[in-house]
Amino acid sequence: MAFFRPRVSREAEVRQHADHEVGEGYPALLDKARVAEAELRRAQAAGVGADELRAAGLAYDRALTEALRAAEAAKRAALGVRAYDDRIRRRKGVATPRGAMWTAEVERLRTLREEHRLTGIARVPRPVPAAG
Repeated sequence: MAFFRPRVSREAEVRQHADHEVGEGYPALLDKARVAEAELRRAQAAGVGADELRAAGLAYDRALTEALRAAEAAKRAALGVRAYDDRIRRRKGVATPRGAMWTAEVERLRTLREEHRLTGIARVPRPVPAAG
């Protein structure tokens, strides 16, 4: 008895290949985020002005966002090509050690970025318009 086994779509193969390429750059992007964080911490310790502190905070946010996107792409690629078309395969992929590792890494980066967005970016006071 032969069972019909659907082939993986060409689109899924292309998406996985693209995600794999983006995910390979994750270590470099994570290092870039670490450098941006060190620069932000240096600026905070030096007591620079609010504009410079905001610029350093925004640079760190951009670096974290790039690293998060690369981690998400690496996670999708690690789950397997069938996970692009099938939610059950996606859930099974997350249950593997490699899928769980990437899921934890994505959640860690997402939490770090959101915490930074809430508390780490300096707010520059805006001038109040004169009443009149």
